[in-house]
Amino acid sequence: MISDRERLWLLLTQINNVGPVNACRLVDSFGSIDALFAASCCQLQEVGLNKEQRSAILCPDDGLLVRVTDWLDQSEEHHLLTPEHALFPRLLQQVSGAPNVLYAKGQLHWLQSPQIAVVGSRHPSVAGKGLIRHFVSALVKEGFVITSGLALGIDGMAHEAALACGGATIAVTGTGLDRVYPAAHKSLAHRVAQSGLLVSEFMPGVGVKPSHFPQRNRIISGLSLGVLVVEAAIGSGSLITARTAIDQDREVFAIPGSIHNPVAKGCHALIKQGGHLVETVDDILEQLNWLACGQHDLISKSTPDMAQLSEEQQRLLTLIDFAPTPLDSLVEACQKSVAELSSKLLTLELEGWVVSSVGGYQRLK
Repeated sequence: MISDRERLWLLLTQINNVGPVNACRLVDSFGSIDALFAASCCQLQEVGLNKEQRSAILCPDDGLLVRVTDWLDQSEEHHLLTPEHALFPRLLQQVSGAPNVLYAKGQLHWLQSPQIAVVGSRHPSVAGKGLIRHFVSALVKEGFVITSGLALGIDGMAHEAALACGGATIAVTGTGLDRVYPAAHKSLAHRVAQSGLLVSEFMPGVGVKPSHFPQRNRIISGLSLGVLVVEAAIGSGSLITARTAIDQDREVFAIPGSIHNPVAKGCHALIKQGGHLVETVDDILEQLNWLACGQHDLISKSTPDMAQLSEEQQRLLTLIDFAPTPLDSLVEACQKSVAELSSKLLTLELEGWVVSSVGGYQRLK
Protein backbone atom coordinates (compact mmCIF):
# COMPACT_ATOMS: atom_id res chain seq x y z
CA MET A 1 0.00 0.00 0.00
CA ILE A 2 1.07 3.56 -0.69
CA SER A 3 0.37 6.05 2.09
CA ASP A 4 -1.23 9.41 1.32
CA ARG A 5 2.06 11.26 1.82
CA GLU A 6 3.98 8.76 -0.35
CA ARG A 7 1.32 9.30 -3.00
CA LEU A 8 2.00 13.06 -2.93
CA TRP A 9 5.77 12.58 -3.29
CA LEU A 10 5.18 10.23 -6.23
CA LEU A 11 2.84 12.69 -7.90
CA LEU A 12 5.42 15.44 -7.42
CA THR A 13 8.00 13.41 -9.37
CA GLN A 14 5.60 13.11 -12.31
CA ILE A 15 5.11 16.83 -12.96
CA ASN A 16 6.64 17.82 -16.29
CA ASN A 17 9.81 19.92 -16.14
CA VAL A 18 9.92 19.89 -12.33
CA GLY A 19 13.13 18.05 -11.50
CA PRO A 20 14.41 17.15 -8.02
CA VAL A 21 15.91 20.60 -7.34
CA ASN A 22 12.75 22.52 -8.25
CA ALA A 23 10.58 19.94 -6.48
CA CYS A 24 12.54 20.50 -3.29
CA ARG A 25 12.18 24.28 -3.66
CA LEU A 26 8.43 23.93 -4.10
CA VAL A 27 8.07 21.86 -0.93
CA ASP A 28 10.24 24.32 0.97
CA SER A 29 8.22 27.27 -0.36
CA PHE A 30 4.97 25.87 1.02
CA GLY A 31 6.45 24.30 4.15
CA SER A 32 5.43 20.70 3.49
CA ILE A 33 4.35 18.33 0.74
CA ASP A 34 0.75 18.46 2.07
CA ALA A 35 0.67 22.24 1.93
CA LEU A 36 1.95 22.22 -1.65
CA PHE A 37 -0.88 19.96 -2.85
CA ALA A 38 -3.41 21.97 -0.80
CA ALA A 39 -2.33 25.25 -2.39
CA SER A 40 -4.66 27.33 -4.53
CA CYS A 41 -4.20 27.95 -8.24
CA CYS A 42 -3.10 31.54 -7.52
CA GLN A 43 -0.52 30.43 -4.97
CA LEU A 44 0.91 27.91 -7.44
CA GLN A 45 1.03 30.56 -10.14
CA GLU A 46 2.88 32.91 -7.79
CA VAL A 47 5.76 30.41 -7.44
CA GLY A 48 6.14 30.21 -11.22
CA LEU A 49 4.26 27.05 -12.17
CA ASN A 50 2.70 27.02 -15.63
CA LYS A 51 -0.87 25.92 -16.41
CA GLU A 52 0.04 22.27 -17.04
CA GLN A 53 2.10 22.05 -13.85
CA ARG A 54 -0.63 23.69 -11.78
CA SER A 55 -3.16 21.25 -13.18
CA ALA A 56 -0.93 18.29 -12.21
CA ILE A 57 -1.07 19.48 -8.58
CA LEU A 58 -4.70 20.60 -8.46
CA CYS A 59 -6.07 17.59 -10.38
CA PRO A 60 -3.42 14.84 -10.01
CA ASP A 61 -3.64 11.71 -12.16
CA ASP A 62 -3.50 8.72 -9.79
CA GLY A 63 -3.47 6.38 -12.78
CA LEU A 64 0.26 6.94 -12.99
CA LEU A 65 0.68 5.23 -9.60
CA VAL A 66 -1.06 1.94 -10.42
CA ARG A 67 2.11 0.26 -11.65
CA VAL A 68 3.97 1.41 -8.55
CA THR A 69 1.32 -0.11 -6.29
CA ASP A 70 1.29 -3.33 -8.33
CA TRP A 71 5.09 -3.59 -8.12
CA LEU A 72 5.17 -2.96 -4.37
CA ASP A 73 2.50 -5.63 -3.84
CA GLN A 74 4.58 -8.26 -5.64
CA SER A 75 7.10 -8.73 -2.83
CA GLU A 76 7.93 -7.63 0.71
CA GLU A 77 11.41 -6.88 -0.62
CA HIS A 78 10.07 -4.18 -2.94
CA HIS A 79 10.36 -0.80 -1.26
CA LEU A 80 9.46 2.84 -1.84
CA LEU A 81 11.48 5.53 -0.06
CA THR A 82 10.65 9.22 0.16
CA PRO A 83 12.73 11.81 2.08
CA GLU A 84 10.47 11.13 5.09
CA HIS A 85 11.36 7.42 5.22
CA ALA A 86 13.52 6.47 8.22
CA LEU A 87 15.98 4.61 5.96
CA PHE A 88 16.26 7.17 3.17
CA PRO A 89 20.06 7.51 2.76
CA ARG A 90 21.15 10.64 4.63
CA LEU A 91 24.34 11.17 2.61
CA LEU A 92 22.33 11.22 -0.61
CA GLN A 93 19.75 13.54 0.92
CA GLN A 94 22.48 16.15 1.46
CA VAL A 95 23.26 16.30 -2.27
CA SER A 96 21.79 19.04 -4.42
CA GLY A 97 19.42 17.44 -6.91
CA ALA A 98 18.92 14.28 -4.85
CA PRO A 99 15.91 12.24 -6.00
CA ASN A 100 12.68 12.74 -4.06
CA VAL A 101 11.69 9.11 -4.52
CA LEU A 102 13.78 5.95 -4.54
CA TYR A 103 12.65 2.46 -5.47
CA ALA A 104 14.57 -0.40 -3.89
CA LYS A 105 14.61 -4.16 -4.14
CA GLY A 106 16.37 -6.29 -1.54
CA GLN A 107 17.83 -5.53 1.88
CA LEU A 108 17.20 -1.88 2.79
CA HIS A 109 19.51 -1.78 5.81
CA TRP A 110 22.59 -1.71 3.56
CA LEU A 111 21.74 1.91 2.72
CA GLN A 112 22.86 2.80 6.24
CA SER A 113 26.32 1.23 5.90
CA PRO A 114 29.45 3.06 4.67
CA GLN A 115 29.69 2.69 0.89
CA ILE A 116 32.42 3.16 -1.66
CA ALA A 117 31.58 3.35 -5.34
CA VAL A 118 33.71 1.32 -7.74
CA VAL A 119 33.43 2.20 -11.43
CA GLY A 120 35.49 1.86 -14.58
CA SER A 121 35.82 0.77 -18.17
CA ARG A 122 33.37 -1.51 -19.92
CA HIS A 123 36.40 -3.14 -21.54
CA PRO A 124 38.92 -3.62 -18.72
CA SER A 125 42.37 -5.06 -19.27
CA VAL A 126 43.49 -8.33 -17.70
CA ALA A 127 45.35 -6.26 -15.10
CA GLY A 128 42.20 -4.23 -14.39
CA LYS A 129 40.20 -7.38 -13.70
CA GLY A 130 42.80 -8.48 -11.18
CA LEU A 131 42.79 -5.07 -9.50
CA ILE A 132 39.01 -5.17 -9.10
CA ARG A 133 39.10 -8.50 -7.25
CA HIS A 134 41.95 -7.36 -5.02
CA PHE A 135 40.59 -3.94 -4.06
CA VAL A 136 36.95 -5.00 -3.63
CA SER A 137 37.91 -7.94 -1.42
CA ALA A 138 40.05 -5.70 0.80
CA LEU A 139 37.38 -2.99 1.03
CA VAL A 140 34.69 -5.54 1.95
CA LYS A 141 36.92 -6.84 4.77
CA GLU A 142 37.12 -3.27 6.08
CA GLY A 143 33.32 -3.11 6.29
CA PHE A 144 32.48 -1.17 3.14
CA VAL A 145 29.48 -1.87 0.93
CA ILE A 146 30.45 -1.81 -2.76
CA THR A 147 28.21 0.42 -4.87
CA SER A 148 28.20 0.53 -8.67
CA GLY A 149 25.97 0.78 -11.72
CA LEU A 150 25.41 -2.83 -12.92
CA ALA A 151 27.04 -1.97 -16.27
CA LEU A 152 29.23 -4.30 -18.29
CA GLY A 153 32.92 -4.38 -17.42
CA ILE A 154 34.27 -2.97 -14.16
CA ASP A 155 30.83 -2.21 -12.66
CA GLY A 156 29.57 -5.76 -13.02
CA MET A 157 32.90 -7.18 -11.86
CA ALA A 158 32.77 -5.02 -8.74
CA HIS A 159 29.36 -6.45 -7.84
CA GLU A 160 30.57 -9.99 -8.59
CA ALA A 161 33.74 -9.55 -6.53
CA ALA A 162 31.79 -8.27 -3.52
CA LEU A 163 29.38 -11.22 -3.66
CA ALA A 164 32.22 -13.72 -4.14
CA CYS A 165 33.89 -12.71 -0.88
CA GLY A 166 30.66 -12.63 1.11
CA GLY A 167 30.25 -8.85 1.03
CA ALA A 168 27.29 -6.61 0.34
CA THR A 169 26.80 -4.63 -2.83
CA ILE A 170 24.33 -2.00 -4.06
CA ALA A 171 23.50 -1.65 -7.76
CA VAL A 172 22.01 1.64 -8.95
CA THR A 173 20.13 1.17 -12.21
CA GLY A 174 19.10 3.45 -15.06
CA THR A 175 15.74 1.71 -15.56
CA GLY A 176 12.77 0.72 -13.45
CA LEU A 177 13.54 -2.21 -11.15
CA ASP A 178 11.26 -4.53 -13.09
CA ARG A 179 13.75 -4.26 -15.97
CA VAL A 180 17.42 -5.29 -16.12
CA TYR A 181 19.92 -3.52 -18.33
CA PRO A 182 22.10 -4.91 -19.73
CA ALA A 183 20.08 -8.13 -20.14
CA ALA A 184 23.29 -10.14 -19.71
CA HIS A 185 23.27 -9.09 -16.03
CA LYS A 186 19.82 -10.50 -15.24
CA SER A 187 21.28 -13.26 -13.06
CA LEU A 188 23.69 -10.84 -11.39
CA ALA A 189 20.85 -8.42 -10.59
CA HIS A 190 18.92 -11.27 -8.97
CA ARG A 191 21.89 -12.20 -6.79
CA VAL A 192 22.52 -8.59 -5.82
CA ALA A 193 18.88 -8.25 -4.70
CA GLN A 194 19.11 -11.44 -2.63
CA SER A 195 21.98 -10.35 -0.39
CA GLY A 196 22.39 -6.66 -1.26
CA LEU A 197 20.16 -4.05 -2.83
CA LEU A 198 18.99 -2.71 -6.20
CA VAL A 199 18.13 1.00 -6.27
CA SER A 200 16.56 3.28 -8.88
CA GLU A 201 14.82 6.65 -9.05
CA PHE A 202 12.80 5.43 -12.05
CA MET A 203 9.38 3.89 -11.49
CA PRO A 204 8.60 0.33 -12.60
CA GLY A 205 8.04 0.06 -16.33
CA VAL A 206 10.60 2.73 -17.28
CA GLY A 207 13.01 1.42 -19.90
CA VAL A 208 16.44 2.38 -21.19
CA LYS A 209 17.22 5.99 -22.21
CA PRO A 210 20.71 7.44 -22.67
CA SER A 211 19.84 10.42 -20.44
CA HIS A 212 19.09 8.09 -17.52
CA PHE A 213 22.68 7.02 -16.99
CA PRO A 214 24.17 10.39 -15.98
CA GLN A 215 21.20 10.66 -13.58
CA ARG A 216 22.03 7.22 -12.22
CA ASN A 217 25.69 8.21 -11.80
CA ARG A 218 24.88 11.08 -9.43
CA ILE A 219 23.11 8.58 -7.15
CA ILE A 220 26.07 6.15 -7.24
CA SER A 221 28.42 8.88 -6.04
CA GLY A 222 25.84 10.49 -3.75
CA LEU A 223 25.33 7.27 -1.79
CA SER A 224 29.06 6.78 -1.32
CA LEU A 225 31.84 8.26 0.77
CA GLY A 226 34.15 8.10 -2.24
CA VAL A 227 34.50 6.82 -5.80
CA LEU A 228 37.28 4.47 -6.91
CA VAL A 229 37.97 4.57 -10.65
CA VAL A 230 39.91 1.46 -11.70
CA GLU A 231 40.28 1.98 -15.46
CA ALA A 232 38.63 4.62 -17.63
CA ALA A 233 39.19 6.09 -21.06
CA ILE A 234 38.92 9.82 -21.65
CA GLY A 235 35.24 10.69 -22.13
CA SER A 236 33.91 7.54 -20.44
CA GLY A 237 30.84 7.39 -18.22
CA SER A 238 33.07 6.60 -15.25
CA LEU A 239 34.56 10.09 -15.48
CA ILE A 240 31.05 11.55 -15.36
CA THR A 241 30.56 9.70 -12.07
CA ALA A 242 33.91 10.98 -10.81
CA ARG A 243 33.14 14.59 -11.77
CA THR A 244 29.74 14.30 -10.09
CA ALA A 245 31.50 13.00 -6.99
CA ILE A 246 33.76 16.07 -6.97
CA ASP A 247 30.71 18.35 -7.23
CA GLN A 248 29.19 16.48 -4.27
CA ASP A 249 32.36 16.89 -2.17
CA ARG A 250 33.09 13.17 -2.28
CA GLU A 251 36.60 11.71 -2.36
CA VAL A 252 37.82 10.49 -5.77
CA PHE A 253 40.42 7.74 -6.07
CA ALA A 254 42.14 6.66 -9.27
CA ILE A 255 44.53 3.78 -9.98
CA PRO A 256 47.31 4.79 -12.40
CA GLY A 257 48.44 2.61 -15.28
CA SER A 258 50.73 2.58 -18.27
CA ILE A 259 50.97 5.83 -20.19
CA HIS A 260 50.38 3.73 -23.32
CA ASN A 261 47.13 2.19 -22.04
CA PRO A 262 44.04 4.09 -23.33
CA VAL A 263 41.91 2.94 -20.36
CA ALA A 264 44.44 4.45 -17.95
CA LYS A 265 44.27 7.95 -19.42
CA GLY A 266 41.02 8.82 -17.66
CA CYS A 267 42.53 7.86 -14.30
CA HIS A 268 45.63 9.95 -15.05
CA ALA A 269 43.39 12.93 -15.87
CA LEU A 270 41.58 12.56 -12.53
CA ILE A 271 44.89 12.45 -10.65
CA LYS A 272 46.03 15.64 -12.43
CA GLN A 273 42.78 17.28 -11.34
CA GLY A 274 43.33 16.44 -7.68
CA GLY A 275 42.04 12.87 -7.37
CA HIS A 276 43.92 10.61 -4.94
CA LEU A 277 46.52 8.41 -6.61
CA VAL A 278 45.92 4.86 -5.34
CA GLU A 279 48.57 2.17 -5.20
CA THR A 280 47.26 0.15 -2.26
CA VAL A 281 44.02 -0.20 -0.35
CA ASP A 282 45.62 1.70 2.52
CA ASP A 283 45.65 4.81 0.31
CA ILE A 284 41.83 4.62 0.30
CA LEU A 285 41.40 3.66 3.94
CA GLU A 286 43.55 6.58 5.06
CA GLN A 287 41.00 8.96 3.56
CA LEU A 288 37.77 7.04 4.13
CA ASN A 289 37.93 5.46 7.56
CA TRP A 290 37.33 8.72 9.42
CA LEU A 291 34.58 9.61 6.96
CA ALA A 292 32.96 6.22 7.57
CA CYS A 293 32.94 6.98 11.31
CA GLY A 294 31.38 10.32 10.49
CA GLN A 295 28.64 8.63 8.49
CA HIS A 296 27.84 6.33 11.41
CA ASP A 297 27.54 9.46 13.59
CA LEU A 298 25.30 11.11 11.02
CA ILE A 299 23.02 8.07 10.92
CA SER A 300 22.85 7.78 14.69
CA LYS A 301 22.00 11.48 14.98
CA SER A 302 19.36 11.43 12.25
CA THR A 303 17.66 8.22 13.42
CA PRO A 304 18.61 7.85 17.10
CA ASP A 305 17.44 4.61 18.74
CA MET A 306 14.91 4.09 15.93
CA ALA A 307 15.15 0.32 16.46
CA GLN A 308 13.71 0.74 19.96
CA LEU A 309 10.42 1.95 18.51
CA SER A 310 7.74 -0.50 17.47
CA GLU A 311 7.03 -0.92 13.77
CA GLU A 312 3.78 1.00 14.20
CA GLN A 313 5.57 3.85 16.00
CA GLN A 314 8.22 4.00 13.26
CA ARG A 315 5.55 4.23 10.59
CA LEU A 316 3.72 6.98 12.49
CA LEU A 317 6.96 8.89 12.92
CA THR A 318 7.68 8.82 9.17
CA LEU A 319 4.27 10.45 8.57
CA ILE A 320 5.13 13.42 10.80
CA ASP A 321 6.98 16.24 9.07
CA PHE A 322 9.64 18.52 10.53
CA ALA A 323 7.04 21.21 9.90
CA PRO A 324 3.68 20.99 11.77
CA THR A 325 1.61 18.04 10.55
CA PRO A 326 -2.16 18.32 11.15
CA LEU A 327 -3.71 15.61 13.34
CA ASP A 328 -6.43 15.12 10.71
CA SER A 329 -3.77 14.16 8.15
CA LEU A 330 -2.32 11.57 10.53
CA VAL A 331 -5.78 10.14 11.27
CA GLU A 332 -6.46 9.76 7.55
CA ALA A 333 -3.02 8.26 6.79
CA CYS A 334 -3.11 5.76 9.67
CA GLN A 335 -6.82 4.91 9.49
CA LYS A 336 -6.99 5.23 13.28
CA SER A 337 -9.31 7.13 15.62
CA VAL A 338 -8.19 10.37 17.23
CA ALA A 339 -8.15 8.65 20.62
CA GLU A 340 -5.92 5.81 19.40
CA LEU A 341 -3.49 8.17 17.72
CA SER A 342 -3.38 10.62 20.62
CA SER A 343 -2.00 7.99 22.99
CA LYS A 344 0.68 6.95 20.52
CA LEU A 345 1.61 10.56 19.82
CA LEU A 346 1.84 11.26 23.53
CA THR A 347 4.34 8.40 23.89
CA LEU A 348 6.48 9.79 21.04
CA GLU A 349 6.26 13.26 22.60
CA LEU A 350 7.35 12.02 26.03
CA GLU A 351 10.31 10.24 24.43
CA GLY A 352 11.39 13.42 22.65
CA TRP A 353 10.57 12.39 19.08
CA VAL A 354 7.79 14.92 18.40
CA VAL A 355 6.29 18.05 19.88
CA SER A 356 2.69 19.25 19.72
CA SER A 357 2.22 22.65 18.10
CA VAL A 358 -0.55 24.94 16.89
CA GLY A 359 -0.63 23.23 13.50
CA GLY A 360 -0.53 19.67 14.81
CA TYR A 361 2.57 17.61 15.59
CA GLN A 362 6.13 18.36 14.52
CA ARG A 363 9.01 15.91 14.33
CA LEU A 364 12.16 16.81 16.30
CA LYS A 365 14.64 14.17 15.13
